Amino acid sequence: MKPVLFLVVPCFNEQEVLPVSLPLFLGKLKELILADVISRDSKILFVDDGSSDNTYSIISECARSYKYVCALKLSSNRGHQNALFAGLMEAKDRCDIAISIDCDGQDDINAVDHMVKCFLEGYDIVYGVRKDRKSDSVFKRSSARLFYKLLNAMGANTVSNHADYRLLSKRVLEALSEYKEVNLYLRGMIPLVGFKSTSVYYDRFPRMAGKSKYPLGKMISLALNGITSFSVKPIRIISAVGFIFAIISFIGIIWSVISRLAGNAVSGWASTVSIICFLGGVQILSIGVIGEYIGKIYLETKRRPKYIIEQKINMD
Repeated sequence: MKPVLFLVVPCFNEQEVLPVSLPLFLGKLKELILADVISRDSKILFVDDGSSDNTYSIISECARSYKYVCALKLSSNRGHQNALFAGLMEAKDRCDIAISIDCDGQDDINAVDHMVKCFLEGYDIVYGVRKDRKSDSVFKRSSARLFYKLLNAMGANTVSNHADYRLLSKRVLEALSEYKEVNLYLRGMIPLVGFKSTSVYYDRFPRMAGKSKYPLGKMISLALNGITSFSVKPIRIISAVGFIFAIISFIGIIWSVISRLAGNAVSGWASTVSIICFLGGVQILSIGVIGEYIGKIYLETKRRPKYIIEQKINMD
């Protein structure tokens, strides 16, 4: 029996690229069906993350025209990770495997063939990993390398050069649904699920049309969310730094007392101000890191829904 595949595609203000990438996805799905690799019940699920342009009009019209296309509209913009999670959870009870991919056409759609093949060989998770980052700018290449190194150093188990292009089996989706946190970072959550996994390597292309929806600010926010959601090492580092400075301060007190008793005390305004400014900076940074964790606890305790679905088309 052939597996039912759902291709989950989150979208946010992608009216420029959808007319180009949508036929590409539809063509690949039909190709796999005609090759008798996947079931004829397989579909493409587009998730509109509260777009303010004509994105939903495009995907809803396509869903009404093609039986292989489904449309899901969220009531508001909840962010890429929440939109992707919504699509995966909606696909969970309707498919055997789900493959998530961005709609910008940068991820090689032909890698889907290899992912499905790996699933048929017994793998529950197949990561799409970039062969290299030649298409990126020097800054993005360097920052991405630093980001993955930092995440791994902080104890978050992530796959380098892997974004959100991956295959998940039905049992992985069911296990993932048990994760209740509000602050989602799927790149870190998926490895926690476990099960047999492998990687498929592919070339990443330039964006087909439109502009990237992940500017520097969002990339930094995603990095901070990834670190603070999967590691308490920053707090432990703060504790270690505080302990070291406490020892240094204690030694300094002893030294100043001895110098005073020996009559060698010299007033030093510059050194005093420098030490105070340095310690003040360390304290403010430490409070900021701790505050980030407290903020996450605050959001988690509210138990607000990660997404609200406004409309579904062709999801029967």
